[in-house]
Amino acid sequence: MKPPPSSSPSSSSSALLRKGRLSPYLITLLAFILFVTILYGEDFRCIFGAQFDSRYTSNYQTISSTIKKKGERLAFAIGESDEKKCDVFSGRWVWDEESRPLYEESECPYIQPQLTCQEHGRPDKDYQHWRWQPHGCDLPSFNATLMLESLRGKRMMFVGDSLNRGQYVSMVCLLHRIIPENAKSMETFGSLTIFTAKDYNATIEFYWAPFLLESNYDNAVVHRKSDRFVRKGSINKHGKHWKGVDIIVFNTYLWWMTGLEFNILQGSFEDEEKDIVRLPTEDAYRMAMRSMLRWVKKNMDPKKTRVFFTSMSPSHGKSIDWGGNPNGNCYNETSMIQDPEYWGSDTRKSIMQVIGEVFRKSKVPITFLNITQLSSYRKDAHTSIYKKQWSPLTPEQIANPVSYADCVHWCLPGLQDTWNELLFSKLFYP
Repeated sequence: MKPPPSSSPSSSSSALLRKGRLSPYLITLLAFILFVTILYGEDFRCIFGAQFDSRYTSNYQTISSTIKKKGERLAFAIGESDEKKCDVFSGRWVWDEESRPLYEESECPYIQPQLTCQEHGRPDKDYQHWRWQPHGCDLPSFNATLMLESLRGKRMMFVGDSLNRGQYVSMVCLLHRIIPENAKSMETFGSLTIFTAKDYNATIEFYWAPFLLESNYDNAVVHRKSDRFVRKGSINKHGKHWKGVDIIVFNTYLWWMTGLEFNILQGSFEDEEKDIVRLPTEDAYRMAMRSMLRWVKKNMDPKKTRVFFTSMSPSHGKSIDWGGNPNGNCYNETSMIQDPEYWGSDTRKSIMQVIGEVFRKSKVPITFLNITQLSSYRKDAHTSIYKKQWSPLTPEQIANPVSYADCVHWCLPGLQDTWNELLFSKLFYP
């Protein structure tokens, strides 16, 4: 019997091509597609990834909740919520004159004059009477006694910008009423403000760090400069003041919004010639998020402490976004936005995507307070013109209130009390 004819690799390939009828042109096309996929894979993922990731819904409400190990009981928790049945950040605003506001503006001496809207002439109070109602469940009532007892001998700290300071002041206002006058105090030391509940040996603190990283905006009082930049790898500059806290609430967003790119300082602030590079804002923000999580992993004991991150606080600087006057903003707005899918142009979705991406990959226990969508409806709740002004108004400004209306910060009492109700809910019922 004759042995079968030998075949070379080249002849085998030719036979396969003939059998499968794969033309050289098709192979070339497939090779090109593979090359493009490898070369631009990251871009494709950024563009299309959110469409196929169930964490990014159209209203961006389900990025994250509480990252924890299976079966692990978080510090301060006294119960658990079933997030599959009820997402407390998804709901609607309901009118409630009986239980809202949770306190009166005049009852809380700790509110900064930039947030005391009634004192500065706001004629209506409707913005104070709305209560957040999740779909399918109720938020637990804010219990100041439980909160203070849980803080006995402990420290709670809010870290971030003036919006986080507003949430901090709201928390102080919610708690101080049950503390005797001679058993509480508030002091400020540079970037750090401390409210002390003496009988509880507890402090609620605020630390000014608008970027979390070291920046040229770190002065808590004087921080109006034309150019903003942060120093890479510098979170310990501020982080050394956060060590030892038992509950920490981070936020950072507003100050990053200077354009499509952001300045990153590679060297030191003391360098005569500063080495500054420009990164896409999303990449710079991602750097800060990763730095924050590394700090948390190194410095916070997940068995004894809790870490929260508050999402972007929306602004309402363009009334055309909700079908209003093209030249208007939040000035004179006394009603809410009714469209449940509303997302304003002032709130950058790409930043929310970065938050979701970084948190999803992290194993650091952290609770995400997703206040963005529910706050987006509240164009009525800003301080607008009803606040202490940083400098005297010009005749031109007085003639055009839209020009100086503050559509970033929120009146107290008001919306930020709801943020703390959600914080309370996630602290005790994660």
